[in-house]
Amino acid sequence: MFGKIFKNYKEVPVIKLSGVIGQGGSLRSGLNMSNLDKIIEKAFSFKKAPAIALLINSPGGSPTQSSLIASKIRSLAIKNKIKVYAFVEDVAASGGYWLACAADEIYIDENSIVGSIGVISPGFGFVQMLKKLGIERRVYTSGKSKSFLDPFKAIKQEDIKRLKGIQEQIHKNFIKYVKKSRGNKIKLKDKNIFNGLFWIGDQAIKLGLADSIGHIESTMKKKYGSKTKIRFIEQKKSFIQKRFSSLANTKLIDSSEIIYALEEKAYWSRFGL
Repeated sequence: MFGKIFKNYKEVPVIKLSGVIGQGGSLRSGLNMSNLDKIIEKAFSFKKAPAIALLINSPGGSPTQSSLIASKIRSLAIKNKIKVYAFVEDVAASGGYWLACAADEIYIDENSIVGSIGVISPGFGFVQMLKKLGIERRVYTSGKSKSFLDPFKAIKQEDIKRLKGIQEQIHKNFIKYVKKSRGNKIKLKDKNIFNGLFWIGDQAIKLGLADSIGHIESTMKKKYGSKTKIRFIEQKKSFIQKRFSSLANTKLIDSSEIIYALEEKAYWSRFGL
């Protein structure tokens, strides 16, 4: 009797990738390898799972963390010989799209924003603020480039040139990964595809950035049967993470938290969100 009930029952583990992709080891909310490593491992530990699903809603962030997370997912998919499907909610742009490219197939909503294959380095300058406050900042270095892009100093053209060179190399790595992932699906003849632009729904599909319009539950049931269930994989918070969360809720917010919040808002606002 129980054999008949569970005969067609399948469970698809879901890794939720939502938020700005931040620095490694950060206790803040967001995406980084430190916070996701165990979740990814757990998702791929389900021996009878027919597939792994990624639920993505990210405007991007750290290219290194994007690469590390995507590589982890891809390596486990190959090792376990299992297909990975990405489902985009509001946006999978920049590093968020890098994550989507870890999947064998990418599904989006007709209103999803996809693309922005480029590199951006946001920051702030506080030179005029220090002058108004009558503060003199003193920095001593043993190498002329140790104060590279110091936000409290006037910007140097040589620093900009060096930063652009770094960005170009990361951009090339990003393009290489997209080409490897999407293969012949992507319309390489369109010169706009790798210049940082982004597209919505059917436009993204026509360019080969996504495979089809589709939502996670209905698509998984269509592929693996009507009794297929999705299971979100979550990691239990450590004592330190719980403590950090409780402190954040006390409204004792320092200037670094304000800057972080502004930067996070800036990532989303680029896509009208």
